[in-house]
Amino acid sequence: MRVLFTVGSTKFEALVNAALSQPVLEALAQKGYSDVVIQCGNSQVDELGPADAKRNVHRQGLDIHVWRYKPSLDEAYDAADLVIGHAGSGTILDVLRKGKPLIIVPNPTLLDNHQEDMARAMGVLGHAKVSTVRRVSGELAQSIVDLQTSSLVPFPQFDGSKFRRLMDKEMGFES
Repeated sequence: MRVLFTVGSTKFEALVNAALSQPVLEALAQKGYSDVVIQCGNSQVDELGPADAKRNVHRQGLDIHVWRYKPSLDEAYDAADLVIGHAGSGTILDVLRKGKPLIIVPNPTLLDNHQEDMARAMGVLGHAKVSTVRRVSGELAQSIVDLQTSSLVPFPQFDGSKFRRLMDKEMGFES
């Protein structure tokens, strides 16, 4: 099984380094994962030294692949059995629309900590499990162990007609 960690287009070194921590790697191995893919963005990957190119290592019985960016994450999402990522709205919507289990870890260093609100909403609705960056290695490891994918609420499919109806109403086209 494969897990994908993603930080989007920003820095989120706490999440990247937690992904490589012993507690998280042990939790992933315990849950049966064999492949760990880390999209690290601009983050420095302390565990691997300068991460200016693709890195592949083997730890705790796991194959770990680290890379910065790709033109699209669709293939990575499709190949993942679990996604652990920042609380960017694009990432959350893409992953949930693909029906993938998601653990959201908001990046508190971003503008007004706006990711916390999005993560909290998805957690309350039951679409994802939410963890935090505080003591992220231990807390994230426990979130991985505790995750019951069958308890997650499926995300509703996109319905473009809702937006059209809203626009028609606002523009006075509604009869």
